[in-house]
Formats: sequence, C-alpha cells, structure tokens
Amino acid sequence: MTYRRLKHSRNLFDQLSNLKFFNSSRSSISGLRNRSVQTRELVKEDVCYHKHIVSRHICFLKGSGIGVPASLRGVQSNAFRIHSRNLASVATVPSRNPSFAMISCDDISYFKKILGEKGVVQEELKLDDANTDWMRKYKGSSKLMLQPRSTHEVSEILNYCNSKCLAVVPQGGNTGLVGGSVPVHDEVIISVSSMNNILSFDKVSGVLVCEAGCILENLISFLDNEGYIMPLDLGAKGSCQIGGNVSTNAGGLRLIRYGSLHGSVLGLEVVLANGTVLDMLGTLRKDNTGYDLKHLFIGSEGSLGIVTKVSILTPPKLSSVNLAFLACEDYASCQKLLSEAKRKLGEILSAFEFLDVSAMDLVLKHLDGIRDPLPSSKHNFYIVIETTGSMESHDKEKLEAFLLSSMESGLLTDGVIAQDINQASSFWRIREGIPEALMKAGAVYKYDLSLPPEKMYDVVDEMRERLGTAANVVAYGHLGDGNLHLNISAREYDDSILSKIEPFVYEWTSKQRGSISAEHGLGLMKANKIHYSKSAETVQLMGAMKKLLDPNGILNPYKVLPTSISQSGVN
Repeated sequence: MTYRRLKHSRNLFDQLSNLKFFNSSRSSISGLRNRSVQTRELVKEDVCYHKHIVSRHICFLKGSGIGVPASLRGVQSNAFRIHSRNLASVATVPSRNPSFAMISCDDISYFKKILGEKGVVQEELKLDDANTDWMRKYKGSSKLMLQPRSTHEVSEILNYCNSKCLAVVPQGGNTGLVGGSVPVHDEVIISVSSMNNILSFDKVSGVLVCEAGCILENLISFLDNEGYIMPLDLGAKGSCQIGGNVSTNAGGLRLIRYGSLHGSVLGLEVVLANGTVLDMLGTLRKDNTGYDLKHLFIGSEGSLGIVTKVSILTPPKLSSVNLAFLACEDYASCQKLLSEAKRKLGEILSAFEFLDVSAMDLVLKHLDGIRDPLPSSKHNFYIVIETTGSMESHDKEKLEAFLLSSMESGLLTDGVIAQDINQASSFWRIREGIPEALMKAGAVYKYDLSLPPEKMYDVVDEMRERLGTAANVVAYGHLGDGNLHLNISAREYDDSILSKIEPFVYEWTSKQRGSISAEHGLGLMKANKIHYSKSAETVQLMGAMKKLLDPNGILNPYKVLPTSISQSGVN
C-alpha cells in the first residue's frame, strides 16, 4: 500500500494489537534533512525546494530575489489591480506626500557615480517586477531601483536621499503579502539583493553572520553542510531574504520549536534614514548593557532603518525526523491534540500545523499531482505533526505512544506516518500548497490573525455564517503558536463580499485581544488598521520613534503606521 493508515480504534484493538500494528507500519524518516536534494527528481517540470514543490508558473523564482511577477509576464495590470479587475480588498491608497521630491537627472548621475552603471536600474522590465508584489495585488510607479553592494553604499544612498527628501522603499525578495516591499507611488527602490555574502560561521556556538540579501534557502543549504539548520522555515524560502525576514519578523513552520526572530537574532547592522550606520552586530547570547535597540528594527518593515547585516543563532541539525498526517473530527479535538502533543512529545515537537476540509478540498482540486493521504473518507480537520530529535529509537517510541493514546481516546479519527522522504514531501506539499491553490481558485481575501488557540476557529464559523454561499471560507495555519490564516475565496472580487468581511474580521479579532497581523506585517494594507491591535498611546509612541529616527519620513512611507501619524510633522 502507498499509505499505511492508523486505524481509529477505541475498541477494535487492544494496546498490544495497536503496538504490533505500529511496529509493522511505522517508518522513521531520519533522512528528511536531505529532502531538498532528494525531492528534486520527483517531477522534472517542477521547481522543488526543501519540503515544498511548486509549479514553475506560480512558484517564487528560486534564487532570483524577484518573486512571482517575472513568471507572470504578459499579465497586464494597472496600479493596485489584479487579474485586470479592480481589487476591492486593497487598502485605501494615500495621496502622494508633496513633501517628497521627484527624481531628477542630477540624482541619477549621483547614484551612478557611487554605484556604477550596473547598480542603477531604469529598465522598464526590471522595474515592473520590482514595482509589483508577488500576488500582483499592489503596484507602484517607481522609475529607479538602486542595487548597493555594501553597507557603505547604502549609507551614501540614504544620506543623499534624506538631504534631498527623496522617499525610498527597501526591498529584499519581494515575497510579502501586505504591500510592504513595493512602492506606493514613485519611491526609489533600494534592493539589497546584491549584498548576499555569508561573513562568518562559528561551528561551536552556531552563530551565523551574513548580509541582508542572503536568500533563506541558500542559508539553509550552507548550514546543512555545517551540521546546523536555520531556526526559520518558510514556504517562500527560495526567494525571501534574511533582511526581509528580520524586518517583518517572519514566523513560519518552526516557531513552535525555536521561537520568533526576536529570540534568534543576536545582532544587526542597520543604516538609519540619514545614513548613520548602527553597528549592533553582536554575536553574544548575553549582553545586558543598555537598551537592546535591535528589537526596534525586527518587525519594523524597513520604516525605521534598513537592515544590512544579521547575526543569528542557529540550532544543530538533528538526525531523526518523523512526520505524521492526521485527521480530527472537530476543532476541539485539534486543540486537545495540541495540548497532548506538547505534553507527551515535549522537546521533539517541531511543527504542529492544521488545515480544515475546505483547504484540503481546494488543494486536491487545483494542484496537480496531489493525492489525499487518507482517501477512505473526508475529515473535518487535518493535522501535520513533525518531530525532530537526536535519538531515533527514543523519538519513535514517544511518537508511537502519543499516537496510540490519541487514537484510543478518540482525538484522532485517522492518520498516516510518512514511510519515506517522498511521502513526507507530499505531506508538506499539501500544507504549503494552500496559498497556490487559493490563487488558482480565483479572488482571495487574505487575513493573518493571531488568536488564543481556543478561539481561532470561532471566527471561521462566524465568517461562514455571514457569507453563506457567496464565498468559500478556508482556514489553515500554525495552530502550535495560535496563528490563523483566514482566507475568503470567491470567483471575483466583490464589494458586497468585502463589506461582510471588513471591518468585522478586525473588530472580532480586537475583541479577543488578538493581533490583526501575526506574521505578515502591516505594510500598506493594514497601516490604518493598527488601532485594532494597539492602543492609541502605543501608536503615538511608535510615531514619536519614527519621527526621531526618520524625521523626514523617507523610509518606506505610507506603511506600518496610520498616515495621520506617519506624515504628521514631515517637512
């Protein structure tokens, strides 16, 4: 059989029979750490990386630092339009700040002097990519992209732009979902993609120091050869860059195990709006001297400074990896399963992801080559559990004991353990392929919410009641850290649908004291909605910090903070 299922067994099997069943069917996938190499031969027409296999026409362009727009050449779009239809779900676009200067021939000549001809991009084709986010949801009108190769060049650029009041937008892999990495109007794009050197790695401490333009997957590959891993794992790893990851405080699949970047990042080098270089590139795990300023820039989306170098603590690569694809009858069982997994799997639990039946149906319908791991029947909820440890026999025993008890208690209705690396990759393909399936299905309204786990699915149920048959409500996410990806899929964008979603989804989240942005950031899309998650006093203090570090407001304007605050007092 392709899959060996864990039979639901409250009474059908006693514990001994269950143990024999597991012994006959289980398979450790300790070789999973090498899956980024082994899975590349699965389908020649696909681009593969790590746990994720995506079709060429929709995947992030691996290693390009550009993203999807280049693969969608020929799709014509005006500013802030998608699929040639007016996109009702985008944020209201603020008017261009008249305080900002327009780019001139003298400006371009100066930039060519410090960067050379190759570092100053004016070609329409390249600018079209850089102006457009990967979902083709947001599009600016910048006429200039700069490609510095060093911190010194970034400093010179910002010093000049600040003196001339030229607005800029920092850009990495351009894989964001809230319009934070593309211009709103004609801001100068500063791409750090050419700053992609690994500067040092300490094999004893596991501290990696690199430039901001390093692609996440390249860092993963480098560390794999050194016997370490990145504490961060994203579906966009083939294009996203570490500077952008830090600037958005990206979460991903491993947060339940390794925590957020606020814990992993040990130091940063940041260039302020006036060109001042802040050297905070420490490699120490303990440094209690004064204010820990690096945390200001982690998650600030380039609005306070441009990250140019990163020092990050990386965990050792462990030899035993196991993956299970499971089914639950209801969301309450998913919650209880999470509690049991934390208690019984403990230190080896490395991922706990969930998706509902709507997400599963969407993937099976729109993605080629996907098979249902549990084909005997439909289930309301699916869970992907990954364990990572150093003792294969110990890890097996813990996982088997956990699954047996969960089956016998009725928390699980079905399940399968990956038998080999290809099957493990196919499991991850289901979970990580949901965004692609949503894009293929038509229009999609995306919301990235952080909520108490017990409340996460309540908003899904309420949204389905509000929308009825007008749209398909799809839910998945990182249940292990309370992050819900709420998606409303429809044939086309419709203001009547949007009016039933917003502001309800933000108000509901605020009442639960949740966050309207768990890991995607605020960008342009949610800048004016920050008050749903932060108090007025907190937002005012953020505005004061922005004013202190960027008095002319040139860094990524119109993003993160409400326009009324971010532009107040700008010269």
